Amino acid sequence: MPRPKKMRLVSDHPLMSGYLPENMAPTGTVNLSVEGMEAIRMSDLEGLSHEAAAEQMDISRQTYGRVLAEARKIVAEALVTGKRICFGGGMYALHGGHRRRRQRGRQ
Repeated sequence: MPRPKKMRLVSDHPLMSGYLPENMAPTGTVNLSVEGMEAIRMSDLEGLSHEAAAEQMDISRQTYGRVLAEARKIVAEALVTGKRICFGGGMYALHGGHRRRRQRGRQ
């Protein structure tokens, strides 16, 4: 039996629900988890090292690297193929202690 996923700490919920390509109809939709969005924010916007960002999210550096790589791949797919990006879901908890768990059929 696989080990259960550990909650990843994030600073806040995303301010928006997603992004759409401009001047064209989207060719599909990709979903970016809240912890993926947080990983992109910390590494690419704030410039934190993987070690520092992983510590803030309360996960290992290797797990952080996987979350970041997956998030970057999702964003790249959307940018290159003209897909809509929806934010939500995942296995995360806010730094303030409010826990949120992805459930089937709901975000």
